[in-house]
Amino acid sequence: MAPQDQTRKAEKAVSGDSSIAARLLAWYDAHHRDLPWRVTPVAFARGTRPDPYRVWLSEVMLQQTTVEAVKAYFRTFVEKWPTVEALAAAPAEDVMKAWAGLGYYSRARNLKACADLVAQRGGRFPETEAGLKELPGIGAYTAAAIAAIAFDRPAAVVDGNVERVISRLHSIETPLSEAKPEIRALVEKLVPRTRPGDFAQAMMDLGATICTPRRPRCMLCPLREDCSAILSGDPERFPVRLPKDDKPLRRGAAFVAQRGDGAILLRKRPAKGLLGGMTEVPTTAWTARVDGATTEDAAPFAADWRRAGRVGHVFTHFALELDVFHAHIEGDAPHGHFWSLAHEISGEALPTVMKKVIEAAIPGATKARRM
Repeated sequence: MAPQDQTRKAEKAVSGDSSIAARLLAWYDAHHRDLPWRVTPVAFARGTRPDPYRVWLSEVMLQQTTVEAVKAYFRTFVEKWPTVEALAAAPAEDVMKAWAGLGYYSRARNLKACADLVAQRGGRFPETEAGLKELPGIGAYTAAAIAAIAFDRPAAVVDGNVERVISRLHSIETPLSEAKPEIRALVEKLVPRTRPGDFAQAMMDLGATICTPRRPRCMLCPLREDCSAILSGDPERFPVRLPKDDKPLRRGAAFVAQRGDGAILLRKRPAKGLLGGMTEVPTTAWTARVDGATTEDAAPFAADWRRAGRVGHVFTHFALELDVFHAHIEGDAPHGHFWSLAHEISGEALPTVMKKVIEAAIPGATKARRM
């Protein structure tokens, strides 16, 4: 390609093209992902409209979580609670149990609070981004996604997939942490007045299946003729990211007490804070100090504690290492604790880190069992 042709093509990519949305929607019609919360383009064209409850539920679940991880949880929720009114009527503890393992547990608490509020208002979600952002747990991205997908509003929906597509389409050299306002402005220019919900989902699907972080399938991309990053010869360089700081490491000990009938001693975490409202085995504090506190001497009560291994888990802002101890005890549960029978453990609101702890001490204990 002649240098002047390359320049003209790059200028076209940077300036944008009014046909981008049309080509992207045509690609989406043929290649969209079939997802349990989604109305397909064919069904949409025939008049079927997305259920705001299912859109909201899926978008909350998808925050910082992969599509594959969410599918089973979404199906479980809509089977148990098919409407927002049904979810509002459910005990908070049941909602936390159903959420266990999905992570970022403040989402579950906000989910229940939002369902309660929407149910009190007649079961109807607000149709605007501004109205949606007033609800618990709904930020700018989630509000835009619900407004576009559920209510056909021309909202700019920008998640990680969309950031990658736009960064490559325009070869944005600004680090992603600083480029977000620029990316949002570019998306706003592309959003069509018709089918904005399908456009939002098409952008997400493009990033998830074609414009992937590694080895993007550029030859299959419907926007390849407009992509400035392809001209650079190194699409994977975008989006530009600053080096990540190492996560601080915290340590602690966890104590798995088991009764003769297989029951395990548990307690409930405080309602607020990390893993708020979830269930756990007794643990020490999680600290960055190394001062001998991660031993059986730090157990909340005396028993014949035996070391059962060490587990690691990574949270958003820190990594955690827990030394695991196991003991057999009998009698009533200490104050603030309760016994969970062997066949009930799999249904407790145990976060993933606690499942790891229990499995280290009693392999197979957290798997579902039949009576």
